[in-house]
Amino acid sequence: MREIIVKWDGTQGLHFGAVSANGATVALDSMAEYGGPIPGFSPKTLLLTALGGCTGMDVLSILRKMRQNVRSYQVEIKGWEHEEHPKKFDRVTVEHVVEGHGLSQELVDRAIKLSHEKYCGVTASLAGSVEITMVARLVEVE
Repeated sequence: MREIIVKWDGTQGLHFGAVSANGATVALDSMAEYGGPIPGFSPKTLLLTALGGCTGMDVLSILRKMRQNVRSYQVEIKGWEHEEHPKKFDRVTVEHVVEGHGLSQELVDRAIKLSHEKYCGVTASLAGSVEITMVARLVEVE
């Protein structure tokens, strides 16, 4: 079981703070049009962040085990929402941008597939509700 506390901070607007069991914190707020000054992540942006962090940690860990020479790595995520409430995401594209020397496209694709189909709990939680597309972009650096 995982436990987290999400608490309104008592100020105007919809600013909340989340605290995990290990003491880590995240600021949440609404979009400006709903009264938020936007000092924190919106809940749906945080969902995309969780997806990026989950698959990113998987992929980097797998690439290290595959002895790929990764010098830089980032996950770029785009989510498309329904126009009507509850304005849920209907599709998300996750682009893994991997920089390194002598990277194997085949191994990077395999690492992404393993994360997407086997290891990432956030991906699995969204499966069946959101179409998730994972792609790789390799950048060769010396």
